[in-house]
Amino acid sequence: MALTIILLTLVAYASLLLAVGWFSARRGGNATFFAADRRMAWYVVWPAMISAAMSGITFVSVPGSVAEDGFSYLQMVLGFTVGQLLIAFWLVPLFYRWRYTSLYEYFGDRFGPATHRTGTWCFFVSKLVTASLKLYIVAAVLQVLLFDELSIPFWLNALVTMVVVWGYTLRGGVRSLLATDLLKTALMVTALLATMVALCGAMGWSLPELTHEVAVSPFSQLFFFDDPASDRYFWKMFLSGILLLVAMTGLDQELMQRNLACPTPREAQRNILLTALCQAVVIALFLVLGVLLYRYALSVGLELPEKSDELFACVAMRGGLGTWVGVLFVAGFASASFSAAGGSLTALTTSCAIDLLEGNRRFDEQGLRKVRYGLHTLLSGVMFGLVCLFGYVADESTINLIYKVAGYTYGPVLGFFLFGLWTRREVRDKWTWLAAVAGPITVALLQLYLSRCGLQLGFEILLYNAGVVMAILGLLSRPKATS
Repeated sequence: MALTIILLTLVAYASLLLAVGWFSARRGGNATFFAADRRMAWYVVWPAMISAAMSGITFVSVPGSVAEDGFSYLQMVLGFTVGQLLIAFWLVPLFYRWRYTSLYEYFGDRFGPATHRTGTWCFFVSKLVTASLKLYIVAAVLQVLLFDELSIPFWLNALVTMVVVWGYTLRGGVRSLLATDLLKTALMVTALLATMVALCGAMGWSLPELTHEVAVSPFSQLFFFDDPASDRYFWKMFLSGILLLVAMTGLDQELMQRNLACPTPREAQRNILLTALCQAVVIALFLVLGVLLYRYALSVGLELPEKSDELFACVAMRGGLGTWVGVLFVAGFASASFSAAGGSLTALTTSCAIDLLEGNRRFDEQGLRKVRYGLHTLLSGVMFGLVCLFGYVADESTINLIYKVAGYTYGPVLGFFLFGLWTRREVRDKWTWLAAVAGPITVALLQLYLSRCGLQLGFEILLYNAGVVMAILGLLSRPKATS
């Protein structure tokens, strides 16, 4: 596929993003940036949320992962579905009753200001690392597709990508994200289905033949019950899926900002349930696409890339499927990636402004806007630095790397929330940071010990991490005083 076409596709999409960001920000203030004024109807939020939890990593890493992991990811998706139910019927009513701008204001009300800051910093580190990983995969794939051929260095590629993300989210915030998420859903699904149709046509498969080939493929094994020590073991992935979904969506400022943009909890619940169903279908289709990509690459003698994350790009751009497939891939990948990075940047700005600086109490509307602009720009610079760092150190399937990082960094957030919601004990507020530090360290040491014994912890790291945090909070607490 000609470099000119790739470049024009990227420029067109970036221009569209910036236009959407400008248009959606008109007559908007801080409430628009943080929660879209809580005026978005569920039928606007729902299609946007189908792809909100997905990113460029889902787009390229899930298809590429089937060679090593089969369809085991669907075991986690089953857990995701249960987690969505917990969010819809347990967390959403609470959040609407509290009416917080940031979810982590709960820590301050329940435990005290020190725990509020500690929980916010846990989220901040978690989101900053995972958001930078997501943006890294954008830059890495674009480097392979385009910038290496133009002799443009990786750091400049990452800088341009970050500037686009900063530009379209600076003023509009959540309202801009919901608008671009609608576009992202349409482009992702179109690129997915169009590529599957092109691959089936190239191999001469009908729909029944496609179903048969996927069913008999060694890459399509779904359930793994045989080895409890494996990180693909069903119960590990299923339970981890529940916890990860609750922690990374229900307790995540980025994704819940979108859900809480609905005016009522009932509309938010309807949105979450529909999103759960559609996301499961879309992820299953991405796994099927992975089987097709490997089969097609082998049938035409296409050299497989060293990194599985680059498989989709390699086939779409250089596999002889036609220019239109390449254009759709670039548009779908760009939309998935920029939107996900923009959502993370918006959530980080919100958390810093509201939780760390208490901007909603310390500043007037104009002052808070200036603080928000400054934080947004500063965080963009930090993310750019991390993307460049990951360019040198990331060496495994990025979706697996993100979930492993989340297991360590989201554990304290989950532990604080569960302890606060499930108990009525009072904690010694100024010491809760010990739990946030000790939890990840304890799990890391446990992982090291088990690895020497030939055992591996998988995504269930989050469960152990949150459990350690809750245990330490229990030691730091006392029964609530009665008046």
